[in-house]
Amino acid sequence: MTVRQGREFLSIPGPTTVPDRVLSAMHHPAVDIYAGELLETTMTCLGDLKKIFRTQGETYIYAANGHGAWEASLTNCLSRGDKVLVLESGLFAVVWGEMAGVLGLDAEILPSRPRRAVDPEALEARLRADSHGEIKAVLTVQIDTASGVVNDIPALRRAIDHAGHDALLMVDTIASLACMPFEMDAWGVDVAIAGSQKGLMVPPGLSFVAANDKARQRHQSAALITRYWDWTMREGPEHYMKYCGTAPEHMLFGLRESLDMLLEEGLDNATHRHALLAGATRAAVACWGQGGTMEFNILEDAERSNSVTTVRINGADPARLLEFCKDHCGVILGIGIGPELTGKAIRIAHMGHVNAPMILGTLGVLETALVALDIDHGRGGIEAATASLGAALAQQNRETA
Repeated sequence: MTVRQGREFLSIPGPTTVPDRVLSAMHHPAVDIYAGELLETTMTCLGDLKKIFRTQGETYIYAANGHGAWEASLTNCLSRGDKVLVLESGLFAVVWGEMAGVLGLDAEILPSRPRRAVDPEALEARLRADSHGEIKAVLTVQIDTASGVVNDIPALRRAIDHAGHDALLMVDTIASLACMPFEMDAWGVDVAIAGSQKGLMVPPGLSFVAANDKARQRHQSAALITRYWDWTMREGPEHYMKYCGTAPEHMLFGLRESLDMLLEEGLDNATHRHALLAGATRAAVACWGQGGTMEFNILEDAERSNSVTTVRINGADPARLLEFCKDHCGVILGIGIGPELTGKAIRIAHMGHVNAPMILGTLGVLETALVALDIDHGRGGIEAATASLGAALAQQNRETA
């Protein structure tokens, strides 16, 4: 006997739930790739992506997942043998660095503090030691979806500036764009990358790069450029050049609808929504953690992301918890990933097309599983979550009255 009949909740940190509006927009006949509707869709998407990244720089769309955007950022700005400094804070910046190594770049890892965000002082010290300017780019993620950490991008920019270093700052916003504030130009980010399947609410298959003038100037002398990723090609006058071939039509129709939804809500409102739902999630986890079995992976509250909460499970099997939530209640939670967390953690996503009933329902199912499986936990997690959300909304109402 289960209680899973009904709409399944996908609560993993990507791909996230695709809105019905986006699915409907993608249910569209194929169109001419050389004229008319598709040309307008491309140009408006490129323009509105600038609003989402908050940049006056150029934007590029690739028929690829986020790893494609990683490769595009590297090949368009760097040459074989260049050194890049990879800021470890979980899994994904390190994997980006591994890609750099395969491309013939010299990837150096700046080790992270255990279960903490990147230390800006450590970055500044390393760059000051680079007296010959060998480091050409600094690679970091704003949010690491494995560890659940959020890095302070403005502080990292200040560290680079205080060191007087000329390295490009490249930021992966795959798990943060439209989920947490990101100000590419105001924060001095040179290259930003994103994917379609998280905060942008589109199925996996598109990735995006935004580049400022400094990055595009470096592009002029880069020696790793290949035809598919090439920014110069994609700035060409013919529409097919924007995609180095046939445009991913139906993905673009979905993207156009998702951008409309974000702009209708307001980007600041979207990031505030994520902050409220993340706060409710953290309140529940903090309460459950009093039992000793569960604990936040990230030690400092201010360094926990608003798009995913990674929870370590001590003395119990996370797989049993995940299986119960899925098989008995219809909620799919994320597994722990990476060397430190595989088989030791769960991840609760609160990103993209998500609202209060979805998050409170997910948390309710998780607490139900803890009870049903007799896993030691502090009681009252759902009460803590609703109290957190209720207090935040009450304060918001007072401020707007």
